[in-house]
Order: sequence, then structure tokens, then C-alpha cells
Amino acid sequence: MPANRIHLVRHGEVYNPNRVLYEQLPNFHLSDKGKLMALAAAQELKSLKAPVKALFSSPLDRAQESAAPFEELFNLEIQTDQRLIEPTNAFKGKKMGVKNLALKPHLWWYFRNPARPSWGEPYKSIIARMKEAMVAAAESVSGGDVVLVTHQLPIWITHLVLQNEKLQHDPRKRRCSLSSITTFEYVEGKFVELTYLEPAKNLTAIDSGAV
Repeated sequence: MPANRIHLVRHGEVYNPNRVLYEQLPNFHLSDKGKLMALAAAQELKSLKAPVKALFSSPLDRAQESAAPFEELFNLEIQTDQRLIEPTNAFKGKKMGVKNLALKPHLWWYFRNPARPSWGEPYKSIIARMKEAMVAAAESVSGGDVVLVTHQLPIWITHLVLQNEKLQHDPRKRRCSLSSITTFEYVEGKFVELTYLEPAKNLTAIDSGAV
């Protein structure tokens, strides 16, 4: 019998003083507050007595560091899964915003097809790899729960597709805060969303840089 529940956990606040879009760039680590947020997420599942049997993480520093409290509290080894990584994006390393983009007409081409989207990894690609990662994680254990530490867009796109909602969306309106936990039930090979928790909501943070 595979895992009963899959928890998709977003990483905590990142030290990003220039507020650039960090995409898959190296050396973007959790801030001190981000570490507290990651700990809050792990403590939340621990307080709920979640029977976490396995822990998986995106290879990026901010995700690995956010997985560390789960590793300690649940006495598990972090298993790195490339499929959980942040999507690619044409604007990596740049400051985002209407003003910045308005001054750079050569970047407008990337917005030709928002439904794909044309500025980064296609939504269908994100969906496929996230489903593969979730199924593999669920089937790696016999019962219990699994935790997957990943990024905002993969979590939000997973939510949208399972809710049969349109994939094209406004990034500012994603329900996926730092160190949030989106939980799915895994029944007969299908995922059903159960809950959404924000264990670090009392820690005011700067949420910038997500693709």
C-alpha cells in the first residue's frame, strides 16, 4: 500500500536583497527568518502527528535548507528529486515589475503566449514531472505520509490542474505562501487535495523572486 497523503511544502523566505527572480540560479539561501519559517512547517506536521515516512526535496539550496527541519524532526534522510525543481524562466536574475518591463521592449516577445507560458517551462511539462515525482514518492513507502519540499509555481500548477481550473493565472494571486503546506490524499492512483496550511503566517516575510 503506498502513502496515504502527500504534503507539498514550499520553501521559506530567501535572502534576496536585490529582489531578482532567482529561478534556478545558485547561492540563493534561506534568510534567518526563512529558517524559522521552514522550522514552523516541520513543527506543524509534527504537532499533527503526521506519520511522515519519506522526505524529498528540490535540489536548489533554498529547498534543501527548508527540508532540513523535517529531516531532523522526523529522523529522515533528504532524498533529492530533480523533478521538484523551480521551472526555468527567461527573466532569471532580473527585477520584475511593469515599470522595468515597459523600459525593455526586447523582452515583450516572451509574453506572446501566456497560456503556455512562452516565457518559461510549459505548464504541461511542470504538471508531468510533478505528477511523476508525487507518484514515485507515494509508492516509495508502505502507508503513512510523504513530504515533498518544492517551489511556488509547481505547487500552484498542481493545485490548478487537480481542481480542473485554468492554468493561465495571475502570479500575484497564487495561494501558496512561503513554507505553506498543501496536502493531497492518494487513492487508487489519483490525487485529491485535502488541506492548505500556512504555519509561518505570523512571520512577516518578503516573498519575492518566485517565477
